[in-house]
Amino acid sequence: MKKKPIIKRGLQLLIVMVLAVLVSTNTVSSATTGSPAANSPVWDKTFPQNNKVTVEKVSYKNRLGINIVADMYRPKNVKGAKKSPAIIVGPPFTGVKEQTAGLYAQEMASRGFVTLAFDPSYTGESGGQPRNIASPDTFAEDFSAAVDFLGTRSFVDRNRIGVIGVCASGGFAVSAAQIDPRLKAIATVSMYDMGRATREGLGLAVTPNDVMTKEEQIKALEEAAEQRWIDFESGQIKYGGGTAVELKPSAEAAVREFSEYYGTPRGYHPRSLPYSLTSRGALVNFYPFEHIDTISPRPILFIAGENAHSRYYSEDAYKLAGEPKELYIVPGAGHVDLYDKMEYIPFKKLESFFKANLK
Repeated sequence: MKKKPIIKRGLQLLIVMVLAVLVSTNTVSSATTGSPAANSPVWDKTFPQNNKVTVEKVSYKNRLGINIVADMYRPKNVKGAKKSPAIIVGPPFTGVKEQTAGLYAQEMASRGFVTLAFDPSYTGESGGQPRNIASPDTFAEDFSAAVDFLGTRSFVDRNRIGVIGVCASGGFAVSAAQIDPRLKAIATVSMYDMGRATREGLGLAVTPNDVMTKEEQIKALEEAAEQRWIDFESGQIKYGGGTAVELKPSAEAAVREFSEYYGTPRGYHPRSLPYSLTSRGALVNFYPFEHIDTISPRPILFIAGENAHSRYYSEDAYKLAGEPKELYIVPGAGHVDLYDKMEYIPFKKLESFFKANLK
């Protein structure tokens, strides 16, 4: 009986994290079916533009034939024909390249790297049908597709390509690195294990562990399976989200920080939309840390906020990973603080990590 309030808060946090892209409709319109790569006439990012770098919208196919649209950032001060190291940046769950991933890519480009922030398959301007579904295998493939693209640019050294995965992309990047040795250095920030979070719920700051009972896990899968019949018969996909979440003063701090990012001008972007309700089934069968030790001897840097509710994912992954590895805790930072707050994001640490390991 004592566990019920914790379970309720943990489930609430999971729902808001996965579906906290606060939109005004449950229907994903045809306008989100992926657009040709064309540079935007105006700055369409959630972060300020840095005049020390250039940005170009690019597109390429992944192994499944899905068109991926990405923003490629390059430092302006590169001279001559010397090939540069490159970094791929993946966004948080449901995120797009104009948000956190773009901020990281632009900043790392200002520090001398060619960088690529992409929209995952089925998301944003990238292609793939149906729209806005979660597919862990495909999301991991998207990182390898980015390596394909960057490694064939004349100005990139294909033997010096690394990756930064933020939030859910941390898990997808780790999964990709296990099967793609072309990723030479891996960094995760505020990492989520989306499989574990979906299967077992989220622990909170005071209970950093899983909170869903076996019965609740089974019921959640039954509901997702039932939703497949509903979607099939109606011919329409049901998406999470809907209207903005009205937070009560007593709302869990982690729930509040997600809402304050996705639901305000700070992080809102019209192409960042919730995923389908049936995505749960695909996520449940995702185990990104099961073979994480096979990444060794390539280095892994795990970055997490001191106060992040998700910190235990990075700590557990660190224990399972082989050497060389490092767990870097950002003092005073929460989970979402590392999405966009420059005073918390340890860019100097990221720069030194990649310069040391992409040389």
